[in-house]
Amino acid sequence: MTQLVVKHQPTRKCTGCGNHFPKNTLVRILRTNDGNILLDLTGKLNGRGAYICKDSVCLKKARKAMRIERSLKCKIPDEIYNKIEEELL
Repeated sequence: MTQLVVKHQPTRKCTGCGNHFPKNTLVRILRTNDGNILLDLTGKLNGRGAYICKDSVCLKKARKAMRIERSLKCKIPDEIYNKIEEELL
């Protein structure tokens, strides 16, 4: 008798909508140790991260409620938000 092995799929919470999704379907916004904010599409860079859906609506919700800033524990300038929005589209 053979058993089917189901691999564990890690989930993360979107900071915009608050729903849980598989980690590989979300985009990670990262604050590096030197304070730079960038998108981590691989999910493997070192630093503090916040996850968000690949949807501009979720980004707008998270931006309005300052959830990404709270998660990353730093102030995020408007030009960084604009750059992230361009990269998500």
